[in-house]
Amino acid sequence: MDTHPYDHFLEEVKEVLRSKLEEFKLFDYDQVTEEELWNFLMKKKWRKPKEDIHIYEIVKDIFSLKVSDFIAFAQVEHLRMDDIFSEAGALELKELLKK
Repeated sequence: MDTHPYDHFLEEVKEVLRSKLEEFKLFDYDQVTEEELWNFLMKKKWRKPKEDIHIYEIVKDIFSLKVSDFIAFAQVEHLRMDDIFSEAGALELKELLKK
């Protein structure tokens, strides 16, 4: 996996990630992991990294994250992973088109 310019902040903000995951649990999203949350931030929030970012900005981004933004991103990623051109996917698509 490619490294992200903010990867060196991960260890310093683990407690912040855990705190955000506690918030997710309040909304019954208790299956989300630290890794998934971090990957979301890297792929979506920080896809255009700033050169001179400070740790307080990283923390602010984590705390300002909305559960709904993460869930929407996760759903799109899940759809991208589904291969409709596989044999099972093709059969499922065929069934859907019959209706």
